[in-house]
Amino acid sequence: MGQIILKNIRVFANHGCLTEEGLIGSDYRVDLKVSLNLQKSIESDELADTINYVRLNSIVMEEMAIRSKLLEHVAGRISDRIFLELADSKKITLKISKLNPPIGGDVESVSIKIKRKRVC
Repeated sequence: MGQIILKNIRVFANHGCLTEEGLIGSDYRVDLKVSLNLQKSIESDELADTINYVRLNSIVMEEMAIRSKLLEHVAGRISDRIFLELADSKKITLKISKLNPPIGGDVESVSIKIKRKRVC
């Protein structure tokens, strides 16, 4: 087993429960780890034998562009798509952080983190 890790994907999006958040938007950071068997790609040196991290980044960016009230909902959509589209993915750890959240204090970020396994 091994992991493909995308760290600090920077995204501007319009998530949140407040109407203003949908209009103004915020900066987000996404960290993604996808566990899979890397043995075939280790031996072959072929992109077709692994999960393309460019595709992972595209899935994150596409799902982050769809407005949601809750980051948990966004994380669920991202992980669902990875499992659906990338059959080699076995386990996902995903963290989404909203930078400078509008919560009435000096808070650098708020984050949610999920861990999901493929259901056979």
